[in-house]
Amino acid sequence: MNQDLRNAFPSFESGLLQNLEENAEIKTFTAGEALMKTGQYFKSILLIINGLIKVYREDEMGNEYFMYYLQPGQACALSMISGAKHEKSEVMGKAVEETTVIAVPLEFMDQWMHDYKSWYQFVLETYRKRFEELLLTLDHTVFRSMDEKLLRYLQREQEIHNTNTLAVNNTEIAQELNSSREVISRLMKKLAERGMIKLVKNQTIEIVHLNT
Repeated sequence: MNQDLRNAFPSFESGLLQNLEENAEIKTFTAGEALMKTGQYFKSILLIINGLIKVYREDEMGNEYFMYYLQPGQACALSMISGAKHEKSEVMGKAVEETTVIAVPLEFMDQWMHDYKSWYQFVLETYRKRFEELLLTLDHTVFRSMDEKLLRYLQREQEIHNTNTLAVNNTEIAQELNSSREVISRLMKKLAERGMIKLVKNQTIEIVHLNT
């Protein structure tokens, strides 16, 4: 039994884990590599064993808008829905760091819903979590000011990467927050003046505190 798989999905029954090992394929992606692309058809559902994935939505001009992260023990609900309905993907996902996934062929998804209670609960919980995250993203995108959005962005990055040192530049932040580099640069300088962050060389941000 693959111990990494068991560690990532401790709630799965042994029979389900065995089925995964026998019928699914383990794949590894390097940092920056796309796992799913807009417009493609899904042949499998990706479950994250280790690593980190960023899920984006692309507009017609190719601009990328961040939606949520996928961490070990999780799966993309939108890929589940698109795969089950044989529809093209409306999102793209990139590995933030080296990431290992297990690709589950679509034909097993429905059958396992009947055969394994843990799989049924996992699928429902995946849908619920992604819906809550999308509501949170909508809240911060539509109803918050840009300085509030920036603070939330930095807090999320700090939590996800478990570090106070973030290797990110103002252009990347602006793209993810649907803003301009000039606006983000101005707000970052204000945060630095308030002692909340330090702007380090080589496009690095050191977080001091993000409490307002």
